[in-house]
Amino acid sequence: MKLFAKNAKSVFLITALVGAMSSTVAHAELKLNGSGASFPAPLYNKWFKDYSKQTDGVRIDYQSKGSGAGIQDFINETVDFAASDAAMKDSEIEQVKKGAILLPMTAGEVVLSYNLDGIKELKLPRDVYPEIFMGKITKWNDPKIQAANPGVKLPDEKITVVVRSDSSGTSFVFTNHLSAINSEFKEAVGGSKSPNWPSAGTIVKAPKNDGVTATIKQTPGAIGYIEYGFAKLTKMPTAVLENQKGKFVSAGSESGAAALATTPFPSTTLPGSDVPDLRGWATDPAGDDAYPIATFTWLLVYKNQDDDKAKAMRDLIEYMVTKGQESSESMGYIPLPENVVEKVRNAAKMIQ
Repeated sequence: MKLFAKNAKSVFLITALVGAMSSTVAHAELKLNGSGASFPAPLYNKWFKDYSKQTDGVRIDYQSKGSGAGIQDFINETVDFAASDAAMKDSEIEQVKKGAILLPMTAGEVVLSYNLDGIKELKLPRDVYPEIFMGKITKWNDPKIQAANPGVKLPDEKITVVVRSDSSGTSFVFTNHLSAINSEFKEAVGGSKSPNWPSAGTIVKAPKNDGVTATIKQTPGAIGYIEYGFAKLTKMPTAVLENQKGKFVSAGSESGAAALATTPFPSTTLPGSDVPDLRGWATDPAGDDAYPIATFTWLLVYKNQDDDKAKAMRDLIEYMVTKGQESSESMGYIPLPENVVEKVRNAAKMIQ
């Protein structure tokens, strides 16, 4: 009996030791935390979930809180990576002690979604929608809007303009586009992540792309700017906009790709660094079939970091530019052109 008890005790100790070792291994999971832009959040969350499922020992969490907050988290080193539709300014990049690498990971279009009962198609000329957001056009049956939509019975209803309440890359992209096509808007508001909107007209503020989307949906007579993917997922109507060539174009993968086809990238490096500058902007694309408001969105990663996290980030980025791109179009995003994929791959090699 004593021998049995002794053996049983040994077995118990060995089992406990193996269990403790297994627990240690289980808790050795590598976790990458990110924050920032809401624009690519639906796609990023799918990518990160799918990648975590297929990659043992790696978990990725992303908090959608706006580009401005993501950039600040990145500078403060409270995250392992961030995301921004506004990329980063030189002055912001210079504050990143670990070195910054900015990688365009997907692209999308900013659309004007509206809430007008019974109106399935709404055309907005390029001299009209800036005036709506400046508070100069305040009624839906304004003669300028009516002229672009013959045969459509527009209501005698005030326009409620819905804008972002947070520091936003979507706001940055949209206001830079409006500044490019309307000199008065450029002088009065300008391009900004946190624009000072004119007090004229009726303006309502909401956080993030999903907040603006929900507010438009709940407010008859509303119009606001959101990322095309959010409009597609929620089945919200979007205005047909006049492009630089005078053509009215709907948002979509083909018109978005046409907008990005002529987007140039700098031939320089980021400030104080040997990292290539991959900040390219499609502020007012010139293509005949180009949708007028399109943009890349950037992943912000540290150049210098722990070996394990550096390897995990390189592997994650490779997944995002290959397998991940396959789900872009179905979710309302524009897959990266192949030449941009190669630029991203080369830059990602510098993560050490």
